[in-house]
Amino acid sequence: MLTLADIDGGAVDALLARHGLRLERVADGAPIPGSFWGDPEAGVIGSTVYARGDTPVHSLLHESCHLAVLPPERRAGVHTDASDSVAEEDATCYLQVVLADALPDVGSARLMADMDAWGYTFRLGSTRAWFEHDADDARTWLAERGLLPAR
Repeated sequence: MLTLADIDGGAVDALLARHGLRLERVADGAPIPGSFWGDPEAGVIGSTVYARGDTPVHSLLHESCHLAVLPPERRAGVHTDASDSVAEEDATCYLQVVLADALPDVGSARLMADMDAWGYTFRLGSTRAWFEHDADDARTWLAERGLLPAR
């Protein structure tokens, strides 16, 4: 499983900043604030994503994307649980795959493999199958909100 310590932290900071977010690095062994799943999974509070060096990249991107899909006024009230609908969750999963390609040490293929290994579940059996054949609704949701270009 690829972790934050394995990749270019500056690229992560720049990617999050493009979405009005910031990464707060948590000391090794310290509890991660706002983590829904518990350590070492990433946490969210407001517009800040919390992660340690052992936080999986898929978790860091997933929680970041939960915030990225929210308008700023909703972000302000987020603490630990950022999603309120299946459509928003699907859009978050889709966006994390897209944004993985913006990280030079990650890429969508590696991220999808890590998502499968962690236990994400999709109707078609894998993240790649869902992304390529069953995620048009998630892509449309993101495009309607200006987070992806329209096709």
